[in-house]
Amino acid sequence: MRPGSRPWWAAKVRQFGSHLRARVTDDERLALDSWTTPAQAALFDSMHVADRRHGLDVVATLRGEGIDDPEVLLAGLLHDAAKGDTGVLPRVIHSLGQAWGGWVPRIAHLVPGMAASLTRLRVHAEASAALAATAGCPSRTVELIRWQEAPRDPEFGERLRLADEAN
Repeated sequence: MRPGSRPWWAAKVRQFGSHLRARVTDDERLALDSWTTPAQAALFDSMHVADRRHGLDVVATLRGEGIDDPEVLLAGLLHDAAKGDTGVLPRVIHSLGQAWGGWVPRIAHLVPGMAASLTRLRVHAEASAALAATAGCPSRTVELIRWQEAPRDPEFGERLRLADEAN
């Protein structure tokens, strides 16, 4: 999907709506205890509800494609862990920057209170990888998260990226 194309815009509008409606049920959260460690579950619990919902949806997409590798599923679940309590406006600005270039977030950095959120979004892949490592995730999971936007894993990197974009 090319940034700025009609399918890209449609996906971004869908993601915007998903962000606003995001919920995680008690049953969904409890199910994680069967395949995550307490530290990994705590990292999941620390995430913004929209990022938790998104992670669960990415995992569901991966599973729907027949992927059952726990390291890949864990990467799908936690890949946005460092986005923190970033609101929807900085996320929209970040997406517009991906489509139209770095000038969009550079201008938005001038708005009081916006710089920290935009920086967090810009570096979230590396920061999420660091959080995953701290939570005891396997090195393969950490690397899948680190390179989520420019996949290096020949088997699952691109599949994770596509599952991320699809949700």
